[in-house]
Amino acid sequence: MMSEQFISTNDYVASEQLMASVNVAIALKKPLLIKGEPGTGKTMLAQAVANSLGKKLIIWNIKSTTKAQDGLYMYDTIQRLYDGQFGEAGVDDIAHYIKLGKLGEAFESDEQVILLIDEIDKADLEFPNDLLWELDQMEFYIYETKRTVKAKQRPIVIITSNAEKELPDAFLRRCIFHYIDFPDEVLMEEIVRTHYPDVEDKLLKNAMDVFYQIRSLRDIRKKPSTSELIDWINALQIGGIPAEDIRAKLPFVGVVVKKDEDLETVRTKLD
Repeated sequence: MMSEQFISTNDYVASEQLMASVNVAIALKKPLLIKGEPGTGKTMLAQAVANSLGKKLIIWNIKSTTKAQDGLYMYDTIQRLYDGQFGEAGVDDIAHYIKLGKLGEAFESDEQVILLIDEIDKADLEFPNDLLWELDQMEFYIYETKRTVKAKQRPIVIITSNAEKELPDAFLRRCIFHYIDFPDEVLMEEIVRTHYPDVEDKLLKNAMDVFYQIRSLRDIRKKPSTSELIDWINALQIGGIPAEDIRAKLPFVGVVVKKDEDLETVRTKLD
């Protein structure tokens, strides 16, 4: 029996399958690896889980230059050298110059937290393997102070990937995996209405019809995402656009279509 259960929140609508994957990962105490095309709510999921369970969210944003060590701790040798030159007190205490990274911060927390490792595939190929021990054992060693940092409360780890690179098999074996499918029209309507509960039915239907038609066009290079549909509906409401003009005039279509060639394709094919 699982003691903690993630459910959809007022700001985030999750499918039954996604909620099940989150709750299984929590119960098995394994990282949850989330993939899906951009704009399907991968990053927002971590905030939704934190809100649902009433826990703090710690975000580790991964870049191409990020190393696993960055998430553990940093030894600020430059600051220590600077302080030594000016005779600052405590310069002999190396611990004073150790700064924990996001993983270390999650381990040191007295309360269980949600740790989001966002866009792990942006880093080099060795990055996921370099985290295997820490994510398995929930601890790491600080050589400068000879101290082991062990998780006081095992964090709930959510990892996102845009599938830019293949992740190592050894890493995948340690994760619960879930692919967020693009929402169908029923789920999409529910998602939109969480943001704009008073949106006019006809405006929503017409906007969604055009949106899904654009996504279905074979020559579209960048398919519009959920977040872009939400922004578009907001723009249509603010602009006071009649529902019947949405298909005929494609008002504010630049909110949804972001590439010149795609814009031309949309205007040609939906004309």
